[in-house]
Amino acid sequence: MRYVSIVTLRFALLALCCFVSSTGRVMAFPVDFGPGFTTRQVQVEGGMVSVTVGGHGPVVVLLHGYGEDSRMWKPLAIALAPKFTVVAPDLPGIGNSSIPNGEIDMSSSARLVRSAVHSLGYSKVFVVGHDIGLMVAYAYAAIYPAEVERLALMDAFLPGVAGWEPIYDNPDLWHFRFHGPTPLALVSGRERIYYDYYWNDFAADAKHSIPEAQRREYTSAYARPGRMAAGWAYFESFPKTAVDFAKLATTQLTIPVLSIGGDKSLGAPLGAQAKLISPDVTVIVLKHAGHWIMEEAPAETMSALTQFLKRK
Repeated sequence: MRYVSIVTLRFALLALCCFVSSTGRVMAFPVDFGPGFTTRQVQVEGGMVSVTVGGHGPVVVLLHGYGEDSRMWKPLAIALAPKFTVVAPDLPGIGNSSIPNGEIDMSSSARLVRSAVHSLGYSKVFVVGHDIGLMVAYAYAAIYPAEVERLALMDAFLPGVAGWEPIYDNPDLWHFRFHGPTPLALVSGRERIYYDYYWNDFAADAKHSIPEAQRREYTSAYARPGRMAAGWAYFESFPKTAVDFAKLATTQLTIPVLSIGGDKSLGAPLGAQAKLISPDVTVIVLKHAGHWIMEEAPAETMSALTQFLKRK
């Protein structure tokens, strides 16, 4: 009886630590967008991209930002599903996606995400990105212009596009250059303190930012071995991204672009940059909102995105 109880306990602990996707592969944590959505692990060159898919209609690819993962999109995904096919990946190296064998940067991640989207059978897409996901989204649209029909950029900036230097060089945004062995040692075991800096300081009101349950989930996901360094690789790639984007921006996009952000964050600077990459830009700056617009102003943000995607 003692042996049976020990075995039972061992399997119970495994069940708490590991979850199985619709493809049968083990995930580090569950992703549940509700009925009609499934999560798959899609093999790409040098690794795997975890993607949650659901809905019917034109395909919308949702790319999350740093400090979150694909689970940030659940409310929007549910709202879009009746009229759109939603594809919500975890960025390479983040969430349930594997850490790539090669370099991690915006253009490389755009290629891996695009490869996963193609493996799912989709080619023509709308792309939405928040924070570093915005940068991956722009790379996707600029590298594969024949495949992206609309692009939505949510509260960050575009390295290499005019106006980016004052943001990148702002001493208050020290986290852009906080990476490497010593910062990793400093943050180890203190991940929650580190991420609360983002969730509190970048919000217009820390009490109306990322909810506590999600803070615990995201902290646990990023605290896994290798994940902090993989996430920081996106920040470390900003100088390379600036070179890539400066070249890509010499050719304007020919698709509609939505720029949306908070007035207490990067809404206005992003809007100015968006007008440099496309002649067809809608700029929305949300009042009394910071960086986390999906959580700080969910109704206004989802309404703006939905209207933009449905616009004929």
